[in-house]
Amino acid sequence: MSRIDTTFAKLKQQQRKALIPFITAGDPSQQMTVPLMHGLVEAGADVLELGVPFSDPMADGPVIQRASERALKNGMSLRGVLGMVAEFRKQDATTPVVLMGYGNPIEAMSWETFAQRCADVGVDGVLTVDFPPEESHDAFEHLQRHNIAPIFLLAPTTKEARIQQVAKLARGYVYYVSLKGVTGSGSIDLSAIEDKMPQLRKHIKLPIGVGFGIRDAATAKAVAKLCDGVVVGSRIVQEIENSTEQNVVANVSKLVRELRQAIDQ
Repeated sequence: MSRIDTTFAKLKQQQRKALIPFITAGDPSQQMTVPLMHGLVEAGADVLELGVPFSDPMADGPVIQRASERALKNGMSLRGVLGMVAEFRKQDATTPVVLMGYGNPIEAMSWETFAQRCADVGVDGVLTVDFPPEESHDAFEHLQRHNIAPIFLLAPTTKEARIQQVAKLARGYVYYVSLKGVTGSGSIDLSAIEDKMPQLRKHIKLPIGVGFGIRDAATAKAVAKLCDGVVVGSRIVQEIENSTEQNVVANVSKLVRELRQAIDQ
């Protein structure tokens, strides 16, 4: 079993839900990313989503856009992100790491090289926002050859045929975008998520994580009751933005502990 499968199986046995925080690699600095990753795990994260900074992050709202800009200004690159995962693995061999980003940097490296490098450093899954299932067969064949999970997004507007398609291709877990819009925008309609879940569960046997717009412990707790994992990105990145390098790990860890406690209640 992969690290992702093992993690979700263990959580299911414990009747708990996954907490999946997102940070952007290289924000607030290259030096702080790996300490932040370890801090997230110590605070209760089950899976880490590590953002690969990109100059045109079309699915992201202002908070994560600014994080990408800071990271790129700090000299962050896809090779640098892979190096951070390798560094993280020196101390943590069990926590799943999913890279989340856009296709251009991977295309520039080549999917074949990227997949091999992911396997070498210990990446468990890849979520490429702008690669829909119709366009991803060749790309994700390389990932699957190295047992790296291709992870897909589904949205409130996703039709049943697309859900079926994703169900066939996806590995690890499926990421359900809880609202129409970019990361960090709007407020979650819990009843809409609840209404959508039976349609998703009809076809998807993998765990389903829900993200976009989860900004506090109360919302995280409510969302956790409806799915298998809670993804929190913009709120954590906002905490990073508002912290100094001296207190960023402590501040982010405090927030994640609050989310963890709420989800476990």
